[in-house]
Parts: sequence; structure tokens; C-alpha cells
Amino acid sequence: MSFTVAIVGRPNVGKSTLFNRLVGKKLALVDDTPGVTRDRRPGQAKLVDLRFEIIDTAGLEIAAPDTLQGRMRQQTETAIDEADLTLFVVDAKSGLTPVDSMLAEMLRKRGKPVVLVANKSEARGSDGGFYDAFTLGLGDPVPISAEHGQGMLDLRDAIVEAVGEEVAFPEPEDVAETDVVIPRPEEGEEEAEEEPAYDETKPLRVAIVGRPNAGKSTLINRFLGEDRLLTGPEAGITRDSISVEWDWRGRTIKMFDTAGMRRKAKVTEKLEKLSVADGLRAIRFAETVVIVFDATIPFEKQDLQIVDLVLREGRAAVLAFNKWDMIEDRQAVLADLREKTERLLPQARGIRAVPISGQTGEGLDRLMQSVIDTDRVWNKRISTARLNRWLEQQQIQHPPPAVSGRRLKLKYMTQVKARPPAFMISCTRPEALPDSYTRFLINGLRNDFQMPGVPIRIHYRASDNPFENRKKKR
Repeated sequence: MSFTVAIVGRPNVGKSTLFNRLVGKKLALVDDTPGVTRDRRPGQAKLVDLRFEIIDTAGLEIAAPDTLQGRMRQQTETAIDEADLTLFVVDAKSGLTPVDSMLAEMLRKRGKPVVLVANKSEARGSDGGFYDAFTLGLGDPVPISAEHGQGMLDLRDAIVEAVGEEVAFPEPEDVAETDVVIPRPEEGEEEAEEEPAYDETKPLRVAIVGRPNAGKSTLINRFLGEDRLLTGPEAGITRDSISVEWDWRGRTIKMFDTAGMRRKAKVTEKLEKLSVADGLRAIRFAETVVIVFDATIPFEKQDLQIVDLVLREGRAAVLAFNKWDMIEDRQAVLADLREKTERLLPQARGIRAVPISGQTGEGLDRLMQSVIDTDRVWNKRISTARLNRWLEQQQIQHPPPAVSGRRLKLKYMTQVKARPPAFMISCTRPEALPDSYTRFLINGLRNDFQMPGVPIRIHYRASDNPFENRKKKR
């Protein structure tokens, strides 16, 4: 991207609506309640022929630094310092407030380019607020309607004028043409058609989920080495699912912070429902999900439901027992956690669990290594020949049950997909095969092919009868 733009303003002036309009997706949560956005959210914006990075920020308010509103303001000021241009959004419908004047003075002191945006200009009676915006001393305001998409061409022209043609439309870098040489395999080297090698270089998407106040945002901040996400003692600070990128041992990790998930019966407010729905989308988009437990009160009913949700979505899961620095008798607690993990999560036998401390950084390398190892298993493919030899051996050791006096036969097995591993078995009368035998096969796959902790799916298909459609001879 050529340049970075930050959207700032007081609460409920339409910053997140403008952000969604520019990125072309409903990424940021939007509600009539002031103060929905709390963290700064980046995105890739497209405005006619302009391409730039956009940052949505929390509404600026006058508050003490140690309060939640004060910490939100620090996040917004950081976004302003990082950006090349600031879009200062005011509400033309309700008019200016003393907070707008204070923000205008703060932006003037920073000396960076500012575009004054008068949002909600389509509303009746907005002319007064639009003309009042001239008194802020930040140039002519641009009248727009972020919700209806009005005034976007004028906004584009104002941004180009503020940053300059050279910054807005950078010249493409000259790429030297080189001859591409495709290496050929050496003699005797066979290319494996099945069971491909795991790609250690591809970017990995990881979602961090858990109950409120389990330490998810603190954990990500410790990974990044900076206060990128808003944290504090209050429960439920995070609302949007914020994505951040960083490198771990040369590999790009895209990590999603999500809102805390409470029991469904307790989620009654519309805003919290939107936050939980945004977190569920992050789980579906991710490849590996880290479920953060509070080590001081682990295995609450909601913790188990979150793990079950992640596994039903088919994601690779890793457990992180956070706040390990607060545990005194660590050996006894660790043994108890291992026993409860095996007993309470039988559907994910062998799932990796790591004690960590997001506050001190203890165990974070072990956690990331467990994430990589679990993703490797999640992407695993097994050749058809190995599967059929294994299936034959399983039937010898533990034959399928007989139903109505007839023995069920499993004839053929193949892996139809990975991510998560899914297998198809051709058999006689699949509807009669009991669930207990399916669990037996899944446990055998986990043990014999080293696939712990990931969801495994087995589907059955009735074998084709070549004489089914042939007419009977008289």
C-alpha cells in the first residue's frame, strides 16, 4: 500500500461505518451505541482508483489515563502517529461539541495532513453542522454519507490533495526480467503423489478464543512485544475480532483476537451478540484455534462448550492454561489438569495443552510449537494403500458386528480430504454400522497414524451393486 490513513473522531460519528465503506466489507462492528470500537483495526481500503491502508479507531474522549476510556485514547493516538493522513470525522447532523474542538487542536499540534469529513450530511437539518465545521480551522469539510455512499468522489479528491499525487499514485517498481528455471528431479528421486510434505513456510491463521477475562489480548500483546491490543482488569474489553501479523521463527503468523464468549443464556445485549458472532467468524476463518483457559478456575462448563464448538467446526485446537504465574503448587495442578483434559475431552484425545503466562511470557514458545505441530497433523494425508492395509488389520483384530445375522463388511478406505482429516469407507449396509465401531476406528487412526488432538471424520458409502438396474431374466 502507498500510504496509511487513520479515521478519528468522537464516539458515534460513523467512523466504523466509513471504515466498512472503504474496505468494501462489514469488518467492523456497527451499532447505535456509542463506544462500540475499542481497539484499532487495520484494513485495505479502495476508493475509486486509490489503494491505501486504513485504520479504524475508538472514539476519542476526555478521560484519565488509567481508565478504560483513557487507554482507548492512547490506542487512537498511536494510530494517528503511525498514519500519514488523518480523516477527522464530525457529525453534521448533531453539530459540533467541545470534544470536536479539543480533537482539532490535538491534530493541529501533530502537524500531519488532516481531511475534515462531515458525516451524516444527507440528514435533514445537517447544513448547520456542516457550516460549523469550518470554524475548526482544518480546511473545508467534505460532506459525505458513509452509510449511503454519498460524497465518496469528493473524499477521494480531498485525500489526493492532502497527501500529494506522488504519494497517492506511486510509480510501480521496475522488476528485472529473469529466466525462470524449473528444477527437474534427479535420477531415482520419486515425486510423492500422496502424503505431501508439510509446508513450513506458508502463513498460518490462528484464532485466540476463550471466556471473558481469560487473558487473550494480554497473550497477543506479549507475542508482539507491544501494547497493540487494549487490555485491563475489566471483563469484556475486546469487542471486534482484531487481526495482527507477526513472525515466529521466520514464519508469518496472522493471529485473531476475539471477544470473550459467555454462556448463551447470559448473552442478551445486541452488541455482545454481534461480538460473539464476529468471534465465530474468526474461528471459521482460522486454521488453528488456541482456547485460553484461566488456570485458576479451569474447565468451567463454558470452556468445554467452546472446545466442542471449535472441534465441530473442524478446526485444529490447542489448549492454553493462562495465568500460570499465579499457581503455587504447579506439579499437583498440572497433573490434575492433564487428568481432566483426558477425561472431559474424549472427542479430542491427545489434544495438546500448554501452561502459559501472558503476563510474564512463560511458555509462549512451547505454545507456538504446539500450534505448529497441531497444524501439521491437521494437514496430514495418508496414502490409500496404507489405509487399506490398516483397515484389513483392524477388521481382523476387531471384526465389525453382525446385524440380523449378517456380518458387515468394510471393503475399501481412502482419505477424501485434509484440514481436518476425513475418510470414506465403502461398506455393506452403512446405516447399520453402530457409532461405537466408528469411534473404534477413529481412535485407531489417532494411535496408529499419530494424529492426536484434531477432529477426524469418517463417512460411509454403500458399495455399488452392478446388477441393481439389470432386468431379471424370465
